Amino acid sequence: MHLITTTEELDAIVREMSKSEFVTVDTEFIRETTFWPELCLIQMATREVTALVDPLAKGIDLAPFFRLMADENVTKVFHAARQDIEIVVNRGDLIPHPVFDTQVAAMVCGFGDSVAYDQLVAKITGARIDKSSRFTDWRRRPLSEKQLVYALADVTHLVDVYDHLRAELEREGRAHWLKEEMDILTARETYELHPDNAWTRLKMRVRKPRDLAVMQAVAAWREREARERDVPRRRVLKDDAIYEIAQQHPVTAEALSKLRSTPRGWERSAGAASLLEAVTAALALPDDALPRVPRPAQQPEGTSSAAEILKVLLKLVAEQQGVAAKVLATSDEIDRIAGEGEKADVPALHGWRREVFGEKALKLVRGELGIRFENRKVRIFEISE
Repeated sequence: MHLITTTEELDAIVREMSKSEFVTVDTEFIRETTFWPELCLIQMATREVTALVDPLAKGIDLAPFFRLMADENVTKVFHAARQDIEIVVNRGDLIPHPVFDTQVAAMVCGFGDSVAYDQLVAKITGARIDKSSRFTDWRRRPLSEKQLVYALADVTHLVDVYDHLRAELEREGRAHWLKEEMDILTARETYELHPDNAWTRLKMRVRKPRDLAVMQAVAAWREREARERDVPRRRVLKDDAIYEIAQQHPVTAEALSKLRSTPRGWERSAGAASLLEAVTAALALPDDALPRVPRPAQQPEGTSSAAEILKVLLKLVAEQQGVAAKVLATSDEIDRIAGEGEKADVPALHGWRREVFGEKALKLVRGELGIRFENRKVRIFEISE
């Protein structure tokens, strides 16, 4: 099986694929030892042409591939596109457009929550994918014929999956549902990772504003260090160390050396010195500039019971619509609608989700909609005055 290793070959295949209305795309990457995913293989297919591209080949320029990703006349079809798009953003400084994510489309079409690619292929085409090469180290060369066959299957079967899901979306009148989801998936802000927001990924183990300020500063410092050094965040500083620093407020190398969660001797490094500068700056903030510690909102009485009823409603609507419940609303969204009603700023109350589920949820909270058991079935009914 041929592996494209030159810019000239890549440019030629891209020119051919650009004639198609769509191209299926997948990538193989490694990110265990780096901050940014290391792109190791690109797979593409149309109905007529397939391609395996080696981005690690000496001298290859991926500009033709990025040109295809930016071509507005060619729909880029991915399955679970988020990480693939992140790679294109990082390497090509662009977001593929237009995009069709078959995992999202499958949820909209009732194939379950976050359905795996091999399961979707089996349900739609009946084909079985050999997954024995799934844990390949894609950086190693040469790749075997078996590995290349496995990689190519990720895009060849995707052609039939795309055709099936696109037709079903059109038949059910749900194409605009998917478009709303793709608008979010391809928005630039979806991939803008701001270091100052890195603390939001951590568990809230602090209770004081000053401690939170330190935690925010250290999390931002770690994020910048990890990006600059291209190493995983945990290689720079583990989460437990951030929590301990936030509570102990070390401002000297000696104080840092006494913490249980930092490596012995690390306090004498240049990284530790810049970390201590970040801690010192956070401790110098005036009281009126300190962040507020997030507190769980006090929910009105009866919120828990309302949430349980809303979950029943969600299940009923999902079954009626033939759509995965998860794509309509998450548990957190249900809790917020139960407690805040119309004021809940959640995806379930926007766009097509509001049309399908959100309005019914609000009616139930307002007492305008009821659920009853009738003829061995649970039914939704309107409550009149």
